[in-house]
Amino acid sequence: MRETSKTEILDQTPKSIKKAANFLNNDELVSFPTETVYGLGASALSNIAVGKIFSTKGRPVYNPLIIHVSEAREVENWAVIPKVAETLINNFWPGPLTLVLTKKHLATRLASLVTGNHKTLAIRVPMHPTARALIKEFGFPIAAPSANISGKISPTRMQDVLKNLNGRISAVIKGEKCTIGLESTIIGFDNTNAVLLRPGGISSEIIEEKIGSKLINNQASTQNLKSIIAPGLMKSHYAPDCKLKLNVDAPNSKELFLGFGEMPKNSIGLSLSQKGSLTEAASNLFSSLTDIDEMAKLMEISTISVAPIPNSGLGVAINDRLKRAAAPRT
Repeated sequence: MRETSKTEILDQTPKSIKKAANFLNNDELVSFPTETVYGLGASALSNIAVGKIFSTKGRPVYNPLIIHVSEAREVENWAVIPKVAETLINNFWPGPLTLVLTKKHLATRLASLVTGNHKTLAIRVPMHPTARALIKEFGFPIAAPSANISGKISPTRMQDVLKNLNGRISAVIKGEKCTIGLESTIIGFDNTNAVLLRPGGISSEIIEEKIGSKLINNQASTQNLKSIIAPGLMKSHYAPDCKLKLNVDAPNSKELFLGFGEMPKNSIGLSLSQKGSLTEAASNLFSSLTDIDEMAKLMEISTISVAPIPNSGLGVAINDRLKRAAAPRT
């Protein structure tokens, strides 16, 4: 894994954004805040830069990346946009929604690792003003998975990026904690139908209301490598170091507890949302997993029990992340 002298911490001023774009122009890696999680950005046009994403993260080369553009109108340069995708773009961009679209010829300019040699391309327009400012300053699409070691907890705070990648990337842009806290919802297309590939920061119910039809649910927990056309589909993902035990109403005395709502009496741990809000729980999920994992290690506790999470709205995406985090490690 490549080592730099030290990762530079940049603020969000125009001068710092320009410096971050210069790093990208030189095929270096820059982490930046989005509304979902911190991204690990590289020039989507450079095989050298994109290769650094995979080597730095330890990411499997068959796992494709999402490219980020600053404006919705840029998408038609790179991909074919079906009618139902236009509806999604008009309603949810900029925002935490990724579309998997058929590539146009211009997409051959993208680094081959970005798409994993598929005929499709995962693309989104982020909402976060700093992310969009960086893309605009750079002038080309930015490939950006989460800024973590592959398979581990996604970072929603700058300190979590530095914990794993300090000295391995050129810079990180300092921002507040990511507001949504879950990666983007990923939608693919089967003829005229929209297909849910990964639940995320926009619930299926809200999407279905806008498109006027049900999503085809094609979520995959798969090890069939050829079928992975979008990120976040590996069976084991988002994992803390400690073992997770899901759907526990009350832990035993040898476990820490990641709760939802009020904490059970005599339990030790954290609540994703004391008031039982799925929006708050989503925002806190990865930071709470990181913090309780550290607590468990300090207390020499090997297991973290997790409360049941309602499987509706954003709860579907939360449960997806927890299920993958608790899966046997590969």
